[in-house]
Amino acid sequence: MRWENLSGGPRQATADPALFGADAVTTRTFDTPEFAGITFHEIRARSIVNRVPGASRMPFEWTVNPYRGCTHACVYCFARKTHSYLDLDTGIGFDSQIVVKVNAAELLRRQLASPRWHGDHIAMGTNVDCYQRAEGRYRLMPGIIEALRDRGNPFSILTKGTLILRDLDLLRQAAAVTDVGISVSVGFTDQELWRTVEPGTPAPERRLDVVRTLTDHGIGCGVLMAPVIPFLGDHPDQLRATVRAIAASGATSVTPLVLHLRPGAREWFMTWVGQHHPHLVRRYERLYAEGAYAPKWYQRRITRHVHELAEEFGIGPTRAGASRRIRVPKQPEPGPEPTAGPTQLTLL
Repeated sequence: MRWENLSGGPRQATADPALFGADAVTTRTFDTPEFAGITFHEIRARSIVNRVPGASRMPFEWTVNPYRGCTHACVYCFARKTHSYLDLDTGIGFDSQIVVKVNAAELLRRQLASPRWHGDHIAMGTNVDCYQRAEGRYRLMPGIIEALRDRGNPFSILTKGTLILRDLDLLRQAAAVTDVGISVSVGFTDQELWRTVEPGTPAPERRLDVVRTLTDHGIGCGVLMAPVIPFLGDHPDQLRATVRAIAASGATSVTPLVLHLRPGAREWFMTWVGQHHPHLVRRYERLYAEGAYAPKWYQRRITRHVHELAEEFGIGPTRAGASRRIRVPKQPEPGPEPTAGPTQLTLL
């Protein structure tokens, strides 16, 4: 796949046509501190609902990704490889060259209305974060959620971003008519580790504030404890501190996921390890000698430990692929008979 495959038609452009295709992309920069050094490539995509490859370990079949590239700049991000499909750099380029599918909402609404669409669950935030900084300017998610709400289509969102709280009312409206699952990613609470491996993300405690706020508004929110980073974030004291903080936030569940290093991400992460923790290079090479995933024994050890801590602190793991239905009280129907009192929001 190349850049032009994402185009939906001609558009005035300033990008280098050899790299992007002059008729496909509008390139912009913004003179604001939060977007310093960031370039946005606005495209009109041809499709927005993507089928997950059959060989994937993901527990869902369909995704929507309104952005490519991510200003969170997580050094371990497995999605880095996708930038190479567009002839873009998977290192700094992934962090600073952001593709924006400006027609995402209208395209999704059209695809959901197609007779070929059967209302399957759609996952968002599983490739790059749909609530990264760019969303504050482009505001693609409100239209996406509205489209899903209007069709009663089940969906889930995974994010490290606090901007999801902007769309709280829309999420509650959607949850009144379909299954909605919300998860926040918090792999660790270690401040030094966060600053070096996730430099563009909100701090872990701010993400846990998101969980707390959603819970306070009756929307159950799970935490994906990801990634658990070997040798840097897997000490028993670190795991305990993280699970304790997750429990204190009111999370409905905690699900650990050990760091995996796919091609593209592996090279970038190992370069970072060589610069910041050179004594760990050989240990990582041995641990990931068989491929992208840590050995099963290591994954099982981390999972067992986190689940034991979760039980101690009163929370449990999420069932794989489970979406969550949030029961939102309906407005009383007009009529002579009085309606029942308000219904408490519950998570099923």
